[in-house]
Amino acid sequence: MSFWPTKEHWSVEIPLETDHYRMPVLDETGVVELTPMPTEVPAAEWESLEYMDWKSGGDTNFAPIASADGELDCRGFWDKGKTDKDALWTSNAEIAPTLREYVDSVGANFGRVRIIKLEPQDRDAAMTSIHRDDNNRFNPDGEGWVVRSWVELTDNPDSYMLLMDNDADGLPDPSTERRVPLPRGARFVVDTQRLWHVVVHNGTAPRYALITSFESGPALETWIDAQRAPVAV
Repeated sequence: MSFWPTKEHWSVEIPLETDHYRMPVLDETGVVELTPMPTEVPAAEWESLEYMDWKSGGDTNFAPIASADGELDCRGFWDKGKTDKDALWTSNAEIAPTLREYVDSVGANFGRVRIIKLEPQDRDAAMTSIHRDDNNRFNPDGEGWVVRSWVELTDNPDSYMLLMDNDADGLPDPSTERRVPLPRGARFVVDTQRLWHVVVHNGTAPRYALITSFESGPALETWIDAQRAPVAV
C-alpha cells in the first residue's frame, strides 16, 4: 500500500486560517503559473554554489542564496526569531548575480532564497515526503501572507510539482490534485502553507530549481500580473 499522510502528520498542525493579507490571484487554486523565465541563467550560477545536506521533499541538498542572517543556513527563520521575510544575501549570492538580480527585480519583500537539488524519485517515493510549509510563523497579524515562487533551472519536462488542497480533516484531497510540469524556465507562485506539495522527478539526473519566499502584497501582485501569459479572447 502506498504511503498516505494521517492526522498525525506534522503538516496538519500548521495554521490555515490567520489574519494575514492573501492575494486574490491564489484564492481559487492556491497556485498561479507564469510565463517561462525570460532570462538565461548560466549553469555555473547553480552548479558552483555551496550546498548543504538538508532534506525536504525527498533526497535533497540546498544552496542558501539569502537567509535570515546572511549565513549559509537552511533552517527556518523562526530559529533566529524572525518570520520568513527581510532576508540577507549569503556568500552564494556573489556566485549567482543573475538569480540575485531576478529576485530583487520582483520588488517584494523576500525571505529564504535557495537552490534545491533533488535526486530522481517516482510518485510513490515522492508521496512519502508530501507536506505543507510553515511559512508564516512569527508573521505579525495584518501583514502579507508569505508564499513561494519556483523557477525551474534544469529541463525536466516529464517531472512535475504535485499539489493538493485540504480535505475536511486537513489532509490532502486527491480530487484537487494538480500537476505543474517542470521544463526549463517553468515559473509559478504557490501558497505552500495551504497546499500539500512535492515534486515527482522522473528524470535520471538531479533537478535544480530556485525557490524564493515572498510576502503577499501590492508589489508581488503587480509583478505576477506582469509575468502571466495574456488571456486569449
